[in-house]
Amino acid sequence: MNREYDFTLKFSVPPDLAQDQVESSLFQAGCDDAIIGLGQKGRLALNFTREAASAEQAMLSALQDVQRVLPEARLVEAGPDFVGISDMASLLMFSRQNMRKLIQTHLASFPLPVHEGASALWHLCDVLAWFSETQKRAIPADLMEVAQVSMGVNLVREAGRIDQRLQAQLRQQSTIA
Repeated sequence: MNREYDFTLKFSVPPDLAQDQVESSLFQAGCDDAIIGLGQKGRLALNFTREAASAEQAMLSALQDVQRVLPEARLVEAGPDFVGISDMASLLMFSRQNMRKLIQTHLASFPLPVHEGASALWHLCDVLAWFSETQKRAIPADLMEVAQVSMGVNLVREAGRIDQRLQAQLRQQSTIA
């Protein structure tokens, strides 16, 4: 049985792409279920509401559709994945202050952030799992599923970048030696 999944894919694209042509080509390639954002030069954001048997199938088919039309596009981020305190508060219907207080109160069990600093970031699926398990809060299954797939896509993308850097370093070291 198919369900609708909402997610966002952000890409780096050549800055000289013809916007009208991109929109038309994406629409014809099956991305007619996405709102296309081309506001920033060299970037493309697609907000999908895609029907599929699973979140993974929805996101992977969307990635394939975009790659077919724009083979030079490079994935920057799949979402929802990285969230800050304001994002969490909005999704879970808390005030930002209550969200911050909840994190501080449960520092020992709350998921560790992916990035910590003035603006800390967490993986959404870790936060949702924590709320489900420790706070016994009902989390929509489709949101949890999309958050898990988004995190997986982002981790695979990042692992590929790290692997490419390691391979480049090894090549460089072998030419020096």
